[in-house]
Amino acid sequence: MFVFLTTLLSMTIPAASVREATLEELLGMIPESAPFTEWLESTGELPPDFSALPSHAPVQRPLSPIIDGKQVTIDTVASWRQERQRLLGELHHWILGSVPPAPTNLIAEVLDEQTIDGVRIREVQLRFGPGHKARLWVQLYIPEGPGPFPIFMTQDNHRGWAQIALRRGYIACVYAGSDSRDDTDTFTEAWPEHDWSRLLRRGWAAGRCLDYLATVPEADITKNVLTGHSRNGKASLMGAAVDERIAAVISSSSGTGGALPSRYAGETEFKEGIEHITRRFPEWFHPRWRFFIGREHKVPVDLHHLTALCAPRPCLLSIAHNDNVEHTWAMQHTYLAAKPVYGLYEAEDNLRILWRAGGHETWTEVIERYLDWSDLHFGRGRFEFDETFIYPWDWPGWRQTARLPFEPDNLPERMRGAPPEPALATKVNQMLGKAPPRGRVPNMTYGILRERLQTLYGRRIAGTGLERHELVFGEYINGDVYLPQGSRDSDEKMPAILYLPPFCAPRGYSAAYRRGEHAYRTMARAGYAVFCFDPIGSGRRVDEAALFYDRHPNWSLLGKMVRDAKAALDAMHELPYIDTDRIWVVGYGTGAFTAIHLMALDARPTGYGLVCPPLPFRLDTDILETGGIERWAQESMLLPQLGVFSGKEAHVPYDLDEILAAHAPKPLVLVTPALDRFAPKDKADLAFAYVADSYAASEAEARLLRVSPAKYNHFDVGMQRVLLDEMNRLKEGG
Repeated sequence: MFVFLTTLLSMTIPAASVREATLEELLGMIPESAPFTEWLESTGELPPDFSALPSHAPVQRPLSPIIDGKQVTIDTVASWRQERQRLLGELHHWILGSVPPAPTNLIAEVLDEQTIDGVRIREVQLRFGPGHKARLWVQLYIPEGPGPFPIFMTQDNHRGWAQIALRRGYIACVYAGSDSRDDTDTFTEAWPEHDWSRLLRRGWAAGRCLDYLATVPEADITKNVLTGHSRNGKASLMGAAVDERIAAVISSSSGTGGALPSRYAGETEFKEGIEHITRRFPEWFHPRWRFFIGREHKVPVDLHHLTALCAPRPCLLSIAHNDNVEHTWAMQHTYLAAKPVYGLYEAEDNLRILWRAGGHETWTEVIERYLDWSDLHFGRGRFEFDETFIYPWDWPGWRQTARLPFEPDNLPERMRGAPPEPALATKVNQMLGKAPPRGRVPNMTYGILRERLQTLYGRRIAGTGLERHELVFGEYINGDVYLPQGSRDSDEKMPAILYLPPFCAPRGYSAAYRRGEHAYRTMARAGYAVFCFDPIGSGRRVDEAALFYDRHPNWSLLGKMVRDAKAALDAMHELPYIDTDRIWVVGYGTGAFTAIHLMALDARPTGYGLVCPPLPFRLDTDILETGGIERWAQESMLLPQLGVFSGKEAHVPYDLDEILAAHAPKPLVLVTPALDRFAPKDKADLAFAYVADSYAASEAEARLLRVSPAKYNHFDVGMQRVLLDEMNRLKEGG
């Protein structure tokens, strides 16, 4: 019996009516999913008691779990082995579904065997399980010679990969565990009592291949690697987690539900989140995972744990900079979380990230590198896989060298309700860090993105009714202005929006995989000229963040983002079709954080529309619930200077709601959904009350609008229209 049952039984179970109300609220916030509805009706299952589940907004550290409300330290291999079983049980219950014990009655029927150019190609039908109802088609490519040969296992649609492995001296094993050929539905016929998901079945199928390969004399069963791409990359990690005979695993672009934690790679980062993946691909995961939409910080376990469960076996995580199903920043956090587990085994070199250029595609050299990794760990060759980071991550190291103009203990506590101070801009500039010199340049066209790159970043405009004006501004940054077709040739000047997006690493200001209509398109169709650019560390600028603090140790990434936003305003003032008296700034998530700091330093925008703005620092003290101010400092290192105030948030020289209050009497729209894990309603209400008092004192109550739709934290078309409706009420100045 899985260890998670102990945890579940120890929880306080609320009255069914409370859990029913939670379910009703959730269903009212999310799109309908017929399979989910059918599962709810057939099982009668209700959401868990979220108040009893501990919050854990930061990515969970496998060696520092919270169990029964207490943080536990795992510091030996023996204690990790126990924790591994607990984590596996949690994964089975909440996300993956259960699996049966490995069968002991496997029968192999050779369907065909032939030798072509010295290579034996063998087709096999495996049967196993109760009544031998489960079956799995397998094909082997066996090199010439007696062996024993290492084994390269992958799914049917990766047979091209298998040929590269074959030429490298591996037995290539492809099996029917992919969309092109999938026998795993027969597993559910054999074991109807298990609720395993489709991807877990496909991963578990690799173990059945090993059962057979153990009978093949030419196969070295101790040297086997399992790999797959995209959904097959997810399945490969799952297979390695549940079967420790798998000697090495290579997860290629596995994305959300694979190597990436849903806490860091979801809709708030304009990525595919729990909602979409469980609705669009309902069989991939257990339906129970869908309960956690908008409450990702409440999932007792997350997908980065799959990587930790592979330790100490070699695990290569392959990801492309601009892969729209991936998120490079989240992948780096998976690596940092799992690495200490490998350290317990003194096997840290067995875990690496392979960073690739481009998007979701793979090509021959990528697969050669996968085999280089396998050869390295099977003692067949010497290949280099350096530990490389593409985002700043070492906050303690930064703190040792950075020089700050303040110390928390020397600053007074800022009391809630105090009026905004006149020196606000000075204090904000101090916090953003010591900025290097800045010049001003006119808009240019040299260096604009070519169409193939616009396509890579998901910025298609054909058939949208929009046109795009491309330019280069500021410190050699690509900017794009979206507006209704023909607007540039009109004599009438347009209202405009400077759009500050969340941190979507693969696509910059564009939303990534299957995220619905882009916000900038919706705003442009509403009659605005929408100015967009990629924040540093995302889209075209992924590789710009890695050495930022080596180059500017006393500045900040947020300071650079604000500088770029000011340069964008400069650029907008040069465009003849923009009415510079009607420029709004719209920010969502991280973009709202940037926008608030811009608000303190630049008076030119007419108004601001902020979607899911963060809590004020002094209210954001619960790290496990929201991530606290450490998510801006240590976690993302957007504003590392803020990290010295962790635990002393009231001593920060300024606060976010203070900036909003000082914006009065200019128009301000706040969209704060009913469910926002980063800004719980009670604290968001306190922040708004302070801002409202300031607008009332300025006799500008009508220019402050707050709307709280019955939604969770995301920025879909519905939320985009809510924002635009409110802006339209204020865009002429109230």
